[in-house]
Amino acid sequence: MSSVKDWEAPNPISENRGGLIGKGVDRYEGRLKVTGQAPYAYEVEPPSPPAYGFLVGAPIARGRVVAVDTAAAEAAPGVLLVWTHRNAPKQGERGAKLNPRSQRGANPALADDRVEHFGQHVGFVVADSFENARAAAALIRFEFAAEPADLIFEENLAKGEQPEGEEDVRVGDFEAAFAKAPVTLDETYTSPIQNHAQMEPCATTAWWEGDKVTVHTSIQMVKGGQHTLAETLMLPSDKVRLLTRYIGGGFGGKGQSYDDLTLSALAARELGRPVKIAYTRQQMMQATIHRPAVQMRVRLGAQPDGTLDAFALEAVTHCRREVPFTEHAANFSRSLYAAPNRLTGHRLVKLDIPAAGPMRAPGEASGMLSLECAMDELAERLGLDPVELRLRNEPERDPETGKPFSVRQLARCLTEGAQRFGWDRRNPKPAQVRDGRWLVGMGMAAAIRGNFLLPAKAGVRIDADGTVTLRQGMTDIGTGTYTILAQITAETLGVPLEQVRVELGDSDFPPAPGSGGQFGAATAGSAAFAAGMNLRRALAELATGDPNSPLYGDDPELVTFGSGNIAVANRAEPLDRLVARAAPDGVYVEGAITPAADARDYSQHTYGAHFAEVGVDPDTGETRLRRMFGVFAAGRILNAKTAMSQITGGMIWGVGTALHEYNEVDPRYGSFLAQDLAGYHVPAHADIAGLSAMFLDEVDDKANPMGIKGVGELGIAGAGAAIANAVYNACGARVRDYPLTPEKVLAALP
Repeated sequence: MSSVKDWEAPNPISENRGGLIGKGVDRYEGRLKVTGQAPYAYEVEPPSPPAYGFLVGAPIARGRVVAVDTAAAEAAPGVLLVWTHRNAPKQGERGAKLNPRSQRGANPALADDRVEHFGQHVGFVVADSFENARAAAALIRFEFAAEPADLIFEENLAKGEQPEGEEDVRVGDFEAAFAKAPVTLDETYTSPIQNHAQMEPCATTAWWEGDKVTVHTSIQMVKGGQHTLAETLMLPSDKVRLLTRYIGGGFGGKGQSYDDLTLSALAARELGRPVKIAYTRQQMMQATIHRPAVQMRVRLGAQPDGTLDAFALEAVTHCRREVPFTEHAANFSRSLYAAPNRLTGHRLVKLDIPAAGPMRAPGEASGMLSLECAMDELAERLGLDPVELRLRNEPERDPETGKPFSVRQLARCLTEGAQRFGWDRRNPKPAQVRDGRWLVGMGMAAAIRGNFLLPAKAGVRIDADGTVTLRQGMTDIGTGTYTILAQITAETLGVPLEQVRVELGDSDFPPAPGSGGQFGAATAGSAAFAAGMNLRRALAELATGDPNSPLYGDDPELVTFGSGNIAVANRAEPLDRLVARAAPDGVYVEGAITPAADARDYSQHTYGAHFAEVGVDPDTGETRLRRMFGVFAAGRILNAKTAMSQITGGMIWGVGTALHEYNEVDPRYGSFLAQDLAGYHVPAHADIAGLSAMFLDEVDDKANPMGIKGVGELGIAGAGAAIANAVYNACGARVRDYPLTPEKVLAALP
């Protein structure tokens, strides 16, 4: 296993002789997408005319299917197949693994008569057109025996249990320190259920060739989806080829597979023809995962100078009864602020609603809405500036583990952001600044998100014409993965960017963990870099061992790459000439990355600071963003353009969590009230004004060989709290229940 010391040495990425690293390169696949030539899963052209599937959801929260009549559906025009639990094909038992190396177990559809949540699929129709399948699906008649269900989070808080395998984390004696603290805060904050609302719904196109199935699907993790489908179909994994080349948004909601993947493959095998399934927007809300609601109790005890003595975050969240998932909304705080006496933990409430799961910045997005507002409230009680309070609690080492930080620039994010935003012009007394009918205020919040590196592989090939092709079972969910992998490969091999091809999202390619958790760029990129370095060595040995090369007889360690050439000192030849002559069939190598064992000796995170100015109408409670600025430290930036897109996209989502996004459960049926984008409100262009960000120069050589980190989730962390704090400064309304809708703001006005 490698060591972080190996990563400190200069390499082609750190030297950046070609200037591609950090450059604002346009998206590799951008032209294909805007011209409609990038086929998403449902748009893939199968080898023969497809049939179309449509799913039927249960209208109850919990119970059983007691009767089914499919006769009318089976007799409807164009219908090819009608399945319910009574006649669905045999599948692997849920969670079962025939192959012990599978990353995930079986996920059968229509497995039995049980209904575990509203919208659970209980019927399936395939027809010659989407319209015929949908019409026939409406003709299936079900009878249900409903059972009592726990549906409302707030009504079941007392049923919260400690998640299995977890314990509260304690350092020192929190209770004693809190009781003795001269200044204390004890408040509870709540954030609601939120939905991913991706532009592209979950969708699959499947067909069989002999005993092997090919599926094009919209999923964030290639190997996870391949293994799930193989286990469900009870096949070896090499009999399943899964492709996910273009994804119209994931945000964690496509980190797992759903019934479209399973049933399209089963139906295609049954019918002997390709089958397509796409979820409707309503099915996306009810039959996929969501961010769970969180209730967070925050207790802070401080000295009069603002130094924290006692620090506690206790979160209660929920999950589906049969699918445990904990929104770790307190975890981030364990590395954020110094305090000698600490308590953090979680409780889990099991409900009979659709499954909860990861959503962009799981944990931080909800948890920072609480802590960063609590810090604002504590600063007011102490008579301190909110920025200054955070600076006074800046730890020298990780507050809980005692490990040194790899790189920590949170203090600089705070001070640089305050200076550039004009924080010194803020009036700390609420409701003092007017602009016409608007009350105007400023707020801020810190941001933190952990840094991760997972095992991954990549393959790279150079052909006789000089074309370099990178292949990896990685995904691009709209974040720019294609682009940064092309930049890494081109810079590593010293070739022009246009000479590089990137092929992703295929289970036949060397495996990568996929997109999610802000680990994608660092993990996939490090594997691509390793493959590129291996190809450099192979080409250096090829050239120095070739009597027809001007580099013949030279030391391979002295070989350099640049401008499409391979060289030693003043002797060089083009790579395409070398390969065409010495390896006309091309040269292919693979590379891999694994976490360094001693990387665990460091506390690794990305950091940021948000500053916001809002206007609040005191008559209507309406809040309008006037401007917002973020400063972030996230390692070496690979692509200035795509990184800025990611970080500002997260900030915009943070505005949505503060002001717009929520869903509620209908207590009559267990369904979500907002079932489409007309009812589920997200920020529009008119809601976002004056939003900008910047990155600090940073290289974290403890993170990976390139010193890079992820940025996809950092932007949302803390962003909503900055908005809430600005609302309070504007009008004096302290709302601790998100989102800050006009009626809540009006009710909280002094």
